[in-house]
Amino acid sequence: MNVPSNLKYTKSDEWFDPANGAAGITDYAQNQLSDIVFVELLVDEGETVEVGKPIASVESVKASAEIYAPASGTVSAVNKGLADKPETLNSDPFGEGWMIKIAGGNAGDVMDADAYTAYCDGRAH
Repeated sequence: MNVPSNLKYTKSDEWFDPANGAAGITDYAQNQLSDIVFVELLVDEGETVEVGKPIASVESVKASAEIYAPASGTVSAVNKGLADKPETLNSDPFGEGWMIKIAGGNAGDVMDADAYTAYCDGRAH
């Protein structure tokens, strides 16, 4: 499981980059969902998001899931390319698979990489 140390993580498996405001789903989440076939972003540039509110809906061959904002602030960018290439979330969830960028973002209840890894390990048993 890939857990970059520069990011922050939520218990609902979203990541947040405090350096640039990017947010998306974790490697753990995409692995649990399996082959992602559909992504719908529920917010647009200029909108305000709040911690814990839905920002996207993702469907895979196994399940569907809502993705929640890991931080509050104003949406400064939306990765519109995900609609055409949802599989990007499986291949590069922390890079090209970012979903939105949040300006002025205040992270919610987030964990560092070590705490998130321990949290995921605890769920695997």
